[in-house]
Amino acid sequence: MELDDKAKEIVQEIGSAINSAVEHSHEVAEAIERLRDAGYEMELTLRLEIGLRPNDLDDNEEVEAALDLTDEDMRTLRNMKIRIDNDE
Repeated sequence: MELDDKAKEIVQEIGSAINSAVEHSHEVAEAIERLRDAGYEMELTLRLEIGLRPNDLDDNEEVEAALDLTDEDMRTLRNMKIRIDNDE
C-alpha cells in the first residue's frame, strides 16, 4: 500500500515518540547505569515495523506486521510497562 505524505509524516511521528519514550524512560536509564557500573557499555537496537490498513478494509481482512525483538528488547519493554502479545 502506498502511503500519502500525511500518513508518512504521522508514522515518522510515531517512531519519534517511541524513540523519545525509550530515551526518557527512568527505568531504561537506571538499567543502563547499572550495566555501566558493572563494567559494560550497551548498544540497544529496536526494530519497529508499523502495519497500516485503510479504514475501509473488511473486518475479515488481515494485515501482517512483523516486529523482531530480542530478549533484551522484551525486558526493556516490560520495564516500561509495555506488553507484547506473542502469537507464536
